[in-house]
Amino acid sequence: MPVPAIRITAANSHPIADDRDYVLYWMIASRRARYNFGLQHAVDQARRLGKPLLIFEPLRVRYRWASDRIHHFIIQGMRDNQAAFADRPVTYFPYVEPKPGRGSPLLAKLAQNACTVVTDQYPCFFLPRMIDAVKDRLPAALELVDSNGVVPLALPERTFTVAHSYRRWMQKNILDCLVDMPVDDPLADLDLPTLKALPSAVQRRWKPAQIDALLDDGGLASLPIDHSVPPSPVVSGGSVAATERLEDFIVNQLGKYGDDRNHPDENATSGLSPHLHFGHLAAAEVVQRLLDQENWTPDQAADANGKNHDFWNTSPAAEAFLDQILTWREMGFNLAFREPQRYDQLESLPDWALKSLAETADDPRPQLYSLEQFETAQTHDEVWNAAQRELVQTGVMHNYMRMLWGKKIFHWTPTPDEALRIMIELNNKYALDGRDPNSYSGIFWVLGRYDRAWGPQRPVFGKLRYMTSDSARKKLRMTDYLQRFGEPS
Repeated sequence: MPVPAIRITAANSHPIADDRDYVLYWMIASRRARYNFGLQHAVDQARRLGKPLLIFEPLRVRYRWASDRIHHFIIQGMRDNQAAFADRPVTYFPYVEPKPGRGSPLLAKLAQNACTVVTDQYPCFFLPRMIDAVKDRLPAALELVDSNGVVPLALPERTFTVAHSYRRWMQKNILDCLVDMPVDDPLADLDLPTLKALPSAVQRRWKPAQIDALLDDGGLASLPIDHSVPPSPVVSGGSVAATERLEDFIVNQLGKYGDDRNHPDENATSGLSPHLHFGHLAAAEVVQRLLDQENWTPDQAADANGKNHDFWNTSPAAEAFLDQILTWREMGFNLAFREPQRYDQLESLPDWALKSLAETADDPRPQLYSLEQFETAQTHDEVWNAAQRELVQTGVMHNYMRMLWGKKIFHWTPTPDEALRIMIELNNKYALDGRDPNSYSGIFWVLGRYDRAWGPQRPVFGKLRYMTSDSARKKLRMTDYLQRFGEPS
């Protein structure tokens, strides 16, 4: 099946050149071999033109928050991709930039011999700016392919501001989207000519990444990135780990998801957000696997009503998880795609939230902490400190704890702007799922995005939803969590 046209965008005006040497897939966001519309489209173009397929997966060092944690996770994905492509009729070229700017001319060099360049569309962080910077300078056609979610980014005709309205729209459209899912293996039964060698100018100047050496202890030491943020000791990158985590969640943990996901001691969350963020796992595969597990068929779907239950008519736990990945996750992508200049700005908040923040701007804060005190978990609050230590030590944070974590940062900083700056800095520096539309949704939810006005009016919070650590202690099971991430002895 061809990739739906709504997912493909011509980024420049160059024609496809059928007299060149290969089709180039520039893999920058959907870093996987399965359920990948970008790879699928590149395969389609190579087949149509009868050309070899060159898959180029680069990793630069000059991006904000570059660290051992992020690099290690991505390079683990390169290792899995290298294995996945090894016995297929494609050429895989992983490249890890050794110094800032060293890899900058490489894409253009590869594009000189490319019939067309296919790449991933991603509406967040530095990737849209990178595309804008290179699209008109490339000596080849550049095609963007959206493989972000089950719903195409371009399908909604407006920005949604509340979950009920998005959910109702999604429920009206989702069955059609499920028909146009990516193929599970774009390289299955592939018969293409193979590329004899990379262009000689490329071979002389740019060497493929030595993946195993980079993943060894100390393998990243020579790179000019932040070595104070080490790789996660609990989450591994790559498609293999992502698929294993998905399978374990679906088979062994889904039953607990509906009732226990808010309890830090229960380990009932999916743990998939880092894998989804780095493109090692597709949202389409997650949804397909879950619906298969539930033996779901389209005739089970109810009429669209905007409710977070009784639409899919699956088990309650499956319905709750589908709402997370098909409503909350995709709403974040909807905003980032449609409002690229505003999704990470305070001005993007709803009017009621901005009004409330203005009304409480001069309210005295019960405590004030600096970025350094927050970063090192030096607050008076044992529960908050545990959440911050979890983030710093592991690269992930329990979903409920992240909401509380953000609310208290807002409570303990002098202005909403400062609270936003600190949340973004800590989340993007340490969280493996940071720098993502869904992650920004969580941060801005703290300040009222996708929420409603609450009463009674409170100091500092005004009409924003109020959360406290004392309340969390009373209603959540977190004894083991606090012991694990408590004050070091």
